[in-house]
Amino acid sequence: MIIILIGYMGSGKSTIGKKLSQTLNFEFIDLDDYIQEMEQLTISEIFKNKGEIYFRKQEHFYLKEVLKRNNVILSLGGGTPCYGDNMQAILTTEGAHSIYLKSTILNLVQRLVTEKSQRPLIAHLKTDEALTEFVGKHLFERSFYYSQSNQILLTDGKTIEGITEEIVAGLF
Repeated sequence: MIIILIGYMGSGKSTIGKKLSQTLNFEFIDLDDYIQEMEQLTISEIFKNKGEIYFRKQEHFYLKEVLKRNNVILSLGGGTPCYGDNMQAILTTEGAHSIYLKSTILNLVQRLVTEKSQRPLIAHLKTDEALTEFVGKHLFERSFYYSQSNQILLTDGKTIEGITEEIVAGLF
């Protein structure tokens, strides 16, 4: 089995993924970290030196590579399901279970406002209003892809442990 966590940045994919991997004794892979390790470059460096098209091709290649594994919790980048046929690859992988960690715009903004400097996509946004508008626009564009997941889990107001328990209960 491979469990794939999908959602917008700040939705908790990496945090929940790590907790879930401990609970189930599965390997945890953050796809962005995996790409950086394999390419020996940061995501920002890949975009700057090789361009987004190169990054998206490599992202698809490494996604398909990881989807061949077993007993893995895979946390995707927020944009991964939205490019190429990545979502189709996820949905047609035998033994894969995709979970959309769905949060409201307000909840995402509350989490992201303190992390802006570590997130290049939003670091340039100066006000909370600009961040809210940015997140809302992106969520609107991406929700079509995210909503194709096998399971949609609302995360607002829930603890890491509570979300993990809810995922495990839905699997078995």
